Order: sequence, then C-alpha cells, then structure tokens
Amino acid sequence: MVVKQHYRPQKKRVRKRSGWRTFWFGLWFLICVVFGWLASRQIANYFVTPDAIFVLGGEPEREKFAARFASQYPNIEVWVSGGSPQGYAQRIFAKEGISADRLHLDYRAEDTVTNFTTLVSEFQNRGIRSIYLITSEDHMLRARTIGEIVLGTKGILIEPVTIPTERSPEPVNKTFRDAARAFLWITLGYSPSKLPPK
Repeated sequence: MVVKQHYRPQKKRVRKRSGWRTFWFGLWFLICVVFGWLASRQIANYFVTPDAIFVLGGEPEREKFAARFASQYPNIEVWVSGGSPQGYAQRIFAKEGISADRLHLDYRAEDTVTNFTTLVSEFQNRGIRSIYLITSEDHMLRARTIGEIVLGTKGILIEPVTIPTERSPEPVNKTFRDAARAFLWITLGYSPSKLPPK
C-alpha cells in the first residue's frame, strides 16, 4: 500500500511568506520614495534663495526674532500668520527697521495647519518658490511636516529657521494628526478643524 503525502500546509506557509515579502517590499519602496523626495527638496534648497520670510504666530518672541532676522534680508517680504495684534506687531518690526510695505499680517489661521493653508495660494500667486520658515524649536517638527505637505506639493521649498527654546519637543502624535489633516486638505480641498484640538 502506497501512502500519499500531501504538502498543502507547506504551500500555505510559502504563500504567507510571499505575502509578507510583498508587504515589506512595498513599505521599503514607499520609504525610499518619501526620503528621496525629501532629499531632492533639501538639495534644491542649496540652489534656491528664499523669496519670503514666513513666521508662525502664537508667541511675541517669534515676531521679535523674525524682525531681527528680517533686518538681515532687506529685499524680501515678511508674512506673519496668526500673530500678535496688528499695532503691536507693526511696532516690533518697525523697531528693527522693517517698513510696513514689507510686512503682511494675516489673522485667518486657527491653528498650525491653517497657518499654511490660508496663505499657500497667495504665495503661489506672488511667484514665491522658497520661504524661510520661522517658529520655535519645539514646534518646528510639526510645522515643517505640515509645510512640506501643503507648500511642498505646490512646489514651494522650505528653509527652517528655528528659535531656541528650553521647552520639551511636542508629542509626536500631534505631528501625525496634523499631517493627516494636511493630507486631507491636499486631497479634499479642506481640513477638518474639529480633530482633537492643537
């Protein structure tokens, strides 16, 4: 009597291993694409001089730092999103010799995501190809991540300028949450502001 042996379990294991290989290859490919894109943008920054200074409001120290920074670049304009009241902000910049015609104060933003989404069209219309992004050190990771999504997909480069702070970095989950909101804005044209508050 001949006993036939069946190897079906082995075939299933082969299929399972093959599925995992496909998953890891896809993940690795995606990571390579993302890092390649970021690297290409970083290289491009060496060849493009920023056309504007973009300040994320929320703290008067950011505007004071930005005013001193802007005094070193007299030929480019300054945008402040969600900053101090108009009169106070104008005095900060005037003290550093920044004329009113160089300063643009915008108060439409409600959070870090809308800092970018409310001004990206204006940057495009003015032909801005690259910006100096100014914000606090603990806020820069989230701000730059959002900026790379919102501005980067429109071809605008970012040169980060960090304001030192003794505060601890923001929780990474804030960055992931706002990155998701930024992707929604790119794909749907709007970003739900009622995800957990900033």
